[in-house]
Amino acid sequence: MTAVRPRLIHAAPDEVWVVLVNSSRYADWVVGTTESRPAGGPWPEVGSALEYTVRLGPWSASGATVVRRVKAPDELELEVHSGPLGMARVAIEIRSWGEESLVIVDEHPLRALGGALHNAALDALPQVRYREMLRTLANVVEESAGSGTHVKT
Repeated sequence: MTAVRPRLIHAAPDEVWVVLVNSSRYADWVVGTTESRPAGGPWPEVGSALEYTVRLGPWSASGATVVRRVKAPDELELEVHSGPLGMARVAIEIRSWGEESLVIVDEHPLRALGGALHNAALDALPQVRYREMLRTLANVVEESAGSGTHVKT
């Protein structure tokens, strides 16, 4: 089983792609991430990585995200390392939907606790997280597209 979540974003696919491939915007749309920084290679080339920090009250943790597959401008597959929670594959697909974009996030746990405990009941947790992440991504993209300000990667 995987956790799959779609979202219609009121912007063209290339406007979504500009946000996804801008390493400085990662913490803007990834839920819970308070900061991110380059950890190797030019993002989003295959093998490039970002380190990130997640904060919840006084608690914080660090992790890393590695690009495993990229097919510009419509597919980005990431390997997310979340310490003891494990490692997951997160695939993001952007489809043209008229003048808008249909963005689909597909997560599958690969190792450690997330992989060992993976079942249909636990797929509900990423659904909630990805609903919020896609809402946030839509806001970031739509604000950037509406203002005409696109930061180059």
